[in-house]
Amino acid sequence: MKNKLKVAVAVIQREDGRILFAERPANKDCAGDWEFPGGKVEAGETPRQALNREIEEELAIHITEARPWITLSHTYPHAAVQLHFFIVSDWTGDEHGKEGQRLSWQDLSALTISPLLTANAPVIRALQLPDIYAISCASEIGEEEFLRRLPIAINKGLRLLQIREKSLSHCQMRRLVDQILPITVPAGVSVLVNSSMPAQQKIRFSGLHLTSRHLMELDQRPDYKLVAASCHNRKELEQAVKLGIDFIVLSPVNKTLSHPDAVPIGIRGMTELIAECPIPVYALGGMTVDQLHEIQSHGAHGIAMMRDAW
Repeated sequence: MKNKLKVAVAVIQREDGRILFAERPANKDCAGDWEFPGGKVEAGETPRQALNREIEEELAIHITEARPWITLSHTYPHAAVQLHFFIVSDWTGDEHGKEGQRLSWQDLSALTISPLLTANAPVIRALQLPDIYAISCASEIGEEEFLRRLPIAINKGLRLLQIREKSLSHCQMRRLVDQILPITVPAGVSVLVNSSMPAQQKIRFSGLHLTSRHLMELDQRPDYKLVAASCHNRKELEQAVKLGIDFIVLSPVNKTLSHPDAVPIGIRGMTELIAECPIPVYALGGMTVDQLHEIQSHGAHGIAMMRDAW
């Protein structure tokens, strides 16, 4: 990274979910393109310190709450950059373009600004991932009970679900999927099937969740709209990045009933592993909803849960 320019980038999010974009001024490279605001990390600064300074200089607001997110590398015609993204959720002051740049609050699912800086496309996709990734547990609580709880969870905000039922027979799995899809698809829930599931079931889903073993066996990204992967160490994480996986589930962070003999890496271990990771990471293992903000403060996108999700 020695030859790359470090840049601190702010994803400034209002309570209604809209994100602030800024148009690059006429006197800068890529003038007229829209971007997330931010700027160069100066010598002696951390990315977090640079974030505060740049946002005050550009937008006249003072950041009071921000958390680290992903770190992307990108090469523009004028520079190679390392982009340190932060999710900004609280600030003081009224934003305005101090450099004469236009600003716009945008709904990421219906952008009305163009053109965007080329590095922004994967960021926008990643930002639309929800905070919580639920994992099915029909074989544990019973199919009937799981199907009863599923619409309740959707009404409470569930938007991302993995079907992982390794103990069910092919016939049971087919019956379960036949009942899950009519509930989730109309509700707009993104459903991924675990790669250990039977092939005839996998083709019915637009999303695939790779086991760590299947991840390491691949040399290219599977042809699914959304692809996730389970990772437990740096080698697996690097493989997921290499393949262009959409997001990672890192485990076990805490002790978990599913794998009682597995040694948890803890929050500190998670923080070290995902530092400067270019794709979103969900923490798995003993997670509960009330741990979400703490986990996010250490760089994770969100949490993955099985039992506590239902």
